[in-house]
Amino acid sequence: MTRILAVDDDERILKLIRNALVKEGYEVTVQSDPRKISGLKLTDYQLILLDVMMPGIDGFALCEEIRGRVDCPILFLTAKTRETDIMKGLGIGGDDYITKPFGIGELRARVAAHLRRETREKKHVVSVGGVQFYLKEKKVCYEGKELCFTKSEYIICEYLALNHGQVFAKDRIYEHVFGYEKESDNSVITEHIKNIRAKCLRAGFEPIETVWGIGYRWR
Repeated sequence: MTRILAVDDDERILKLIRNALVKEGYEVTVQSDPRKISGLKLTDYQLILLDVMMPGIDGFALCEEIRGRVDCPILFLTAKTRETDIMKGLGIGGDDYITKPFGIGELRARVAAHLRRETREKKHVVSVGGVQFYLKEKKVCYEGKELCFTKSEYIICEYLALNHGQVFAKDRIYEHVFGYEKESDNSVITEHIKNIRAKCLRAGFEPIETVWGIGYRWR
């Protein structure tokens, strides 16, 4: 059974999350005290929901603390919608965010979309312009060295690279990566592209080109 961890200091939010996701067949663990997360075996969870504004340690700090210990998607629950907050959350390893207040339908759709892409079956290794994509392992290598992408960053790279030369708008990239048909938030894709470029540049190459007014393509 798919296991989900939800961390929020608001017991009412936790109750809503648990009720909504248990009905979808998920096993849901809730925790109102973020300081107790260290006592959990985080690798047992396939998705983590983190509130941003919590006493003691906020969701951003908690994400930084646990990101190196888990591979699963981390989704922020936040009332903060400023671009700087979004950039910070995605920059430290978050995969997406859900803006409070949110509806049950939106919560279920976002969670299902992220879990769906985590279980996609991959069987091949593909080389595009000297960059190797290990599709089953969701790993990218350049000149023999692995690039440490988050899951969202990897899926964006894979999508652009396997369709190299084609230009994709931000909303189309968002829909492909997250599988969520509601109106996309372009700032999510913008920040992920920024992070991808920085990591690629450190490795010595720059594969993603901006086509102004349209979107992005893999060179």
